[in-house]
Amino acid sequence: MEFSFARRDIVRLLKQPSRSICGITDQTEDQFDNLEKHTQWGIDVLEKYIKFVKERAEIELSYAKQLRNLSKKYQPKKNSKEEEEYRYTSTKAFLATLNEINDYAGQHEVISENMTSLITGELTRYVQELKQERKSHFHDGRKAQQHIETCWKQLEASKRRFERDCKEADRAQQYFEKMDADINVTKADVEKARQQAQLRHQMAEDSKAEYSSTLQKFNSEQHDHYYTHIPNIFQKIQEMEERRIVRIGESMKTFAEVDRQVIPIIGKCLDEITKAAESVDHKSDSQMVIEAFKSGFEPPGDIDFEDFTQPMKRTISESSLSNSRGDGKSEPKFGSKSKGKLWPFIKKNKSPKQQKEPLSHRFNEFMTSKPKIHCFRSLKRGLSLKLGAGPEDFSNLPPEQRRKKLQQKVDELNRDIQKEMDQRDALTKMKDVYIKNPQMGDAASVDHRLAELGQNIEKLRLEVQKFEGWLAEVEGRLPPRNEQARRQSGLYEAQNTSAVNSCAQDRESSPDGSYTEEQSQETEMKVPATDFDDEFDDEEPLPTIGTCKALYTFEGQNEGTISVAEGEMLYVIEEDKGDGWTRIRRNEDEEGYVPTSYVEVYLDKNAKGAMTYI
Repeated sequence: MEFSFARRDIVRLLKQPSRSICGITDQTEDQFDNLEKHTQWGIDVLEKYIKFVKERAEIELSYAKQLRNLSKKYQPKKNSKEEEEYRYTSTKAFLATLNEINDYAGQHEVISENMTSLITGELTRYVQELKQERKSHFHDGRKAQQHIETCWKQLEASKRRFERDCKEADRAQQYFEKMDADINVTKADVEKARQQAQLRHQMAEDSKAEYSSTLQKFNSEQHDHYYTHIPNIFQKIQEMEERRIVRIGESMKTFAEVDRQVIPIIGKCLDEITKAAESVDHKSDSQMVIEAFKSGFEPPGDIDFEDFTQPMKRTISESSLSNSRGDGKSEPKFGSKSKGKLWPFIKKNKSPKQQKEPLSHRFNEFMTSKPKIHCFRSLKRGLSLKLGAGPEDFSNLPPEQRRKKLQQKVDELNRDIQKEMDQRDALTKMKDVYIKNPQMGDAASVDHRLAELGQNIEKLRLEVQKFEGWLAEVEGRLPPRNEQARRQSGLYEAQNTSAVNSCAQDRESSPDGSYTEEQSQETEMKVPATDFDDEFDDEEPLPTIGTCKALYTFEGQNEGTISVAEGEMLYVIEEDKGDGWTRIRRNEDEEGYVPTSYVEVYLDKNAKGAMTYI
């Protein structure tokens, strides 16, 4: 009876309904999936806003660049006719507008910079931190979910084991009762069946205790999971999402504040443009135009009526225009100041006499009408560059470039010498080893190579000496080679001066002040020709093709260069040919090259030879 009561309790316990965690676990997993999708969507929205702000900053920067280019495009060029036009109030206002537009562009650059640093940069770092935090929270959620699932599996295994042991105990009890009721069974078999039933009953009791303990543990873990761990994780995810929403709202507020901060400065720029527009004075501009273009002519008198019906000789009114034209020759006798002045609406009679030109223009024509002997050096330089080969001493280059080339060549030769000497030293050591240890090799086998290295070193040293001599000449440590050519050039300048003076005397002796080309040609033939050597050193002095102003001080210490002071005005005699040097002249005895970037050149448009150089 004892065993039967215990069996009924166990069966009743097993028949109690049990809770299933599978449905709850699936629901929790679904919630995690939904939250994971939502938080990822939030990050995507944040990244989309970052991209929007970045593109807005790029637009602001591009707009500022275009405004600066626009302002620069319409700025007047220095030392040009366009700059002279900006003396009117309307053009001054336009120039002020261009300057304000430049400042206006600067404010858009500030907008772009602030948006990039305060919004794009900050949000980019925040997105990285947000991704790490989100990954950590969902990792904790997955870990807690896996833990409760493991506890559930342990509970299920304990329950199945308890159910199996109970069924085994029930079968053992029935077998014992059957053996006990059978009179044909021996007492030993009955005792064996009774012991087996007791063993099965004990195993069922142990399984029951284990199942009960596992169930209590699972219930505790399940309570902590659903009331502590999961709520805490959901709370952290919620706080993370709320911070993201607050952060994007603050960024939008900063987006507006960045624009609002520059509004006062932009307003000042617009106020300055308005002020410049209000300064436009049409009366002042009109008066300036009048002062610039007024002729001072006196209006003509009334024309008298000419009666052609009378047979008398037609008279001409003294106040008529034809009278003023016909008597124009006698006006100088009375010292009239209105010689040749006519009313601006009446065309002037074309006179065969040309206007008297300045002597400097005739001098330039005289210098440029001769054969272009001064172009030989430029021609030689251009041919050498086209053919890809130049003189060994780099004499075709300007002084500073020539010095650099020579120094580079000297350094290269010295490196070659050092290599040859290193090889010679190595072979010398090898020869010493062979002498001390004949079994390692023949010492006489390296003598031929040592002799070759010695000859190579000697040749290289001669080359170094040659290039160092040229380098010393360039650096001014040796007297230059073209002193004779310079003296001949000075002699030619003196001859040119006398020729120009004779031209001036002939011109002054002309009754009408005209100047004929025949006289210029005759004077040109009187100038003795000068022989030229192969190097074109004895060249004639070049005519001036313009003027230049020194922007910086330059110390011309090398041969062929000339020293200039900042702000000094000099004459240009040869333009830059692409090598970075311009040839200038201070007076008849001082001329040379200066870096083109050191001077501002003003070419003379009247110089015929200004663009004839190669």
